Order: sequence, then C-alpha cells, then structure tokens
Amino acid sequence: MIFLAKAALGLGATMAVAGAYVLQEGLIRVDVDQNRADGLHVHFWLPATAVSAGLRLAPRHYLEDAATKVRPFLPALREISKELEKYPNAEFVEVRDSSDHVRVVMRNGKLEIDAVGDGQMVHVRVPAESIRDVADRLEDAAPGI
Repeated sequence: MIFLAKAALGLGATMAVAGAYVLQEGLIRVDVDQNRADGLHVHFWLPATAVSAGLRLAPRHYLEDAATKVRPFLPALREISKELEKYPNAEFVEVRDSSDHVRVVMRNGKLEIDAVGDGQMVHVRVPAESIRDVADRLEDAAPGI
C-alpha cells in the first residue's frame, strides 16, 4: 500500500514538473468565431513548447523546403522577432471604422492580433519567443542565409 502511495506521489510530481516546463514558454492561442447560424467556431490552444519541439523533430527536408519558400522573408522575420522582445508591452496598430476593428499589440511578451468585423472575430496570441524559435530554425535549415 505504501509503495502505491509513493508511486502515485512520484507520478504526480513528475506530471507537475512536466506541466510547468511545457507551459513556461506560454500558450499559442487562436480563436475564430463567425456570428451567424452556421458559423464557424474554432478555439485552438497549443503550448509554445510543442512548436519548438515540433521544429526539432520535423524531418530536415521539410524544414529545408519551408525555408526555401520563405527565404526572401527570413531576414525580416529574424529582425522582427528580435525587436518584438524589446517591447514586452506596446501597442503597434489600432484601426477602427464603423464596423471593423484591428489591433496588434505586445502584451506581457506575447504578440496579440485581434480583428473584428463583418460578424467575424479572430484573436491570435503567440509568445515572441516562439516567433524567434521559428525564425532561428528556418534560418538554420536554409543554406546560404
């Protein structure tokens, strides 16, 4: 009986540490809502660590193919990712008119893009560190940059 209690305690502690590690980089969150009868409602949350791990586990030829396709944009992505981390709380863009609203901000180190209009709402939150990880991985996979 004591062995089972120790095993459960060890498993619980391992799960808590693993959960803390996975969530340390934050969450990538995508919410899409269409306000109509047959509207689409997508709410997608993913630990940012999963993106970093996925980029390390992806086959090299897929990363090279992706890097080749985005090669002209990699230097800009790299610089933007570095600069975003310098502004952990900043508002970059806010546009409003009678029916639409778009806002791009950095809040607590996460890039937030909110767009509302025509009965649709799109909200995206991505940690700046994840953007930098993607840029670094794609640059590593792109020969000649």
